[in-house]
Amino acid sequence: MYSFEDRIRYSEVDEHGLLRPESLINYFQDCSTFQSEDGHVGIRYLVDRHYAWVVNYWQIEVRRYPVLGERVITATNPYELRGFMGLRNFSMDSADGERLAEANSVWSLINLDKMVPAIVPPEMSRVYELGEKFSDMEYLPRKILLPKDAVPQRVSRVEVSESHLDSNHHLNNAQYVRFVMQLVPEEQIVCGMRVEYKKQALLGDTIDILAYPAEMTGTGEKKVSISMNGSDGKAFACMELTLRPRRPDEESAWVL
Repeated sequence: MYSFEDRIRYSEVDEHGLLRPESLINYFQDCSTFQSEDGHVGIRYLVDRHYAWVVNYWQIEVRRYPVLGERVITATNPYELRGFMGLRNFSMDSADGERLAEANSVWSLINLDKMVPAIVPPEMSRVYELGEKFSDMEYLPRKILLPKDAVPQRVSRVEVSESHLDSNHHLNNAQYVRFVMQLVPEEQIVCGMRVEYKKQALLGDTIDILAYPAEMTGTGEKKVSISMNGSDGKAFACMELTLRPRRPDEESAWVL
């Protein structure tokens, strides 16, 4: 398990003072990046060898969003490396040990010259000491099945700009989430999400965000399926959000 301590910044919170979901993903990504950098298999190592780690799938469960100024501990636990695939858990805890959020993720190592998967080299795999996968998560299927008998509605259209790109010149995976979070109703809060990335969006690509009718669960939550399509109608990513009503303590959380 690798971890780092930090404090929630003003630039990372929403109008209620809560950490934004896409900012949570950035904490998780930064944690795995720090682990790689400390193990000398980070960005420079990857660039020199024309490699890149690409995320294929996120499953994130949020128990409570931390608030502005709150101190948090973000951790990552690589639990399986096979071939070109890497599987990681992530967590965010409060300073006193409260579990705030946890995640499962699937990554692929890509050879950028040939744009094909690359076997993880031994010097890289040695850095990622494998631990036990989180036992308290319900691991949902990686493939997100969109409703067959429902007609989606286009709720937004976005054009990929330079500010959306990562160091690999692709749309950063947290940006997909940010585009959708802007559409979540004010009175709702995201307590869970799954994201399946299908192909990479590039500078200038247009993304149509299609939302399917919400499905209610037995717990009072609702699930919304999203398809983020290119101009050819094929999906860049699919997403499933779990929403619940915002609690009174989440209306204005500027202080602990």
